[in-house]
Amino acid sequence: MAEHEHVRVAVIGSGFGGLGAAVRLRREGITDFVVLERAGSVGGTWRDNSYPGCACDVPSHLYSFSFAPNPDWPRAFSGQEHIREYLEHVADVFRLRPHIRLDSEVKTMRWDTEKLYWEVETSSGTLTADVVVSATGPLSDPKVPDIPGLDTFPGKVFHSARWDHDYDLRGKRVAMVGTGASAIQIVPSIQPDVARLTLFQRTPPWVMPRMDRAIGGLERWLHRQLPFTTQLRRGLLWGIRELQVQAFTKRPSELGIVEQLAKRNMARAIKDPELRAKLTPTYRIGCKRILLSSSYYPALAQPNVDVVATGLAEVRGSTVVAADGSEAEVDAIIFGTGFHVTDMPIADRVVGAEGKTLAESWSDSGMAALRGATAAGFPNWMTIIGPNTGLGNSSMILMIESQLNYMADFVRQLDVLGGRVALGARRSAVTAWNHRVQERMKRTVWNTGGCTSWYLDANGRNTTIWPGTTTEFRNATRRVDLSEYEVIRAPKVPKQNASQAATAARTGKAEKAEAGA
Repeated sequence: MAEHEHVRVAVIGSGFGGLGAAVRLRREGITDFVVLERAGSVGGTWRDNSYPGCACDVPSHLYSFSFAPNPDWPRAFSGQEHIREYLEHVADVFRLRPHIRLDSEVKTMRWDTEKLYWEVETSSGTLTADVVVSATGPLSDPKVPDIPGLDTFPGKVFHSARWDHDYDLRGKRVAMVGTGASAIQIVPSIQPDVARLTLFQRTPPWVMPRMDRAIGGLERWLHRQLPFTTQLRRGLLWGIRELQVQAFTKRPSELGIVEQLAKRNMARAIKDPELRAKLTPTYRIGCKRILLSSSYYPALAQPNVDVVATGLAEVRGSTVVAADGSEAEVDAIIFGTGFHVTDMPIADRVVGAEGKTLAESWSDSGMAALRGATAAGFPNWMTIIGPNTGLGNSSMILMIESQLNYMADFVRQLDVLGGRVALGARRSAVTAWNHRVQERMKRTVWNTGGCTSWYLDANGRNTTIWPGTTTEFRNATRRVDLSEYEVIRAPKVPKQNASQAATAARTGKAEKAEAGA
């Protein structure tokens, strides 16, 4: 990377958000941009998460870009390797490779209030950019709890998002910490091979059957020959989920019927009443993310599996100790404990117009961004999958594409304004938007369901989920409303009057003559 290179747009991250932003910029006719990726390949969370059984819980034809349909998805719910392959394909088909800078981790982004651009320092050099689009995503930095004695454990320790493929789990005694979306895929994948599996659970998840199947060759042929069938399939999947939103956002009591289905799913596999009691949630379904698996409960019923319902409290040598005092000897500890979602590390690296980091500006009231994209005090800075853009029942790709619409119009508005110019979200606009979102959030299942989830920040504020349909969000981000922004122009350099100019010219000539003598 050339030092102090200047680009129109710098995109941070090369997952769905980053690659989508790159495609959209090219389609807008903008080629003066770079995609900064800290790893050695593209793929984002689908590159980092390669644990056994890793797969998506959103149907394949909905978990892909509308502008890059894939008629050849091999399964109804795709595995990690197929999604990563799809993202590599997108990078190739849309000719994004020349723009991607691998092994270029962003260290700091600092706004220059005089020159009206961002100075971006990376592990491979420094560049400046008129606009920064942060697409690092909320599921990029693993979170490992601070467990007393963990640093003294003599065995193997790793997070599900940093899976150690060189470590052979066969015949080992393994502790699995956490019961989230990753854990319920890992447990049935490793249970047949390990000597003993101890699952540390704090709160049991609601688990529905995973209606997965192979997509046959005839179906794939049909999608290739008749592209509208792929669009129809995607549309049906989308429509069903749009209809479900009301129950999550306005009528959580209706979800009781779904709870009965989940309990039946459990009862089919878990015959032991004591184990079933451990695995039965006491909160409303949907308050935490509803998980999909047809193999999780059968794995827990196997004789080499123990479920500890009080969570991991301490490590003493090779002994793991639960909060209830029960102990187990293990050779390896695997953390499926999620990510830094409401305290994204990237926020510590963004320094805005007031000299404060994004993390500092969010420290009191929590994450907040205008239409999930722009933050007050950070001109010409946008985020993809920002605050309150997450979903509890549909595809995040739909939300990403809506934010790409907003990004495209943001850059268009800068071009229309012309010259050295920036747009800064008005604090009043951010506050008003966030107030509307939080008011709608009050009656949703995520706030009223009686659970503590990763959707909530340290103060119990839901800064993660969007409390509406994807259609509503698409309409809200269709274009930039300039009344919500302050137009910032570069400071004007005072013009010299005629006598000042003449004096300066004479002084310059005299200095040159003196130097020549």
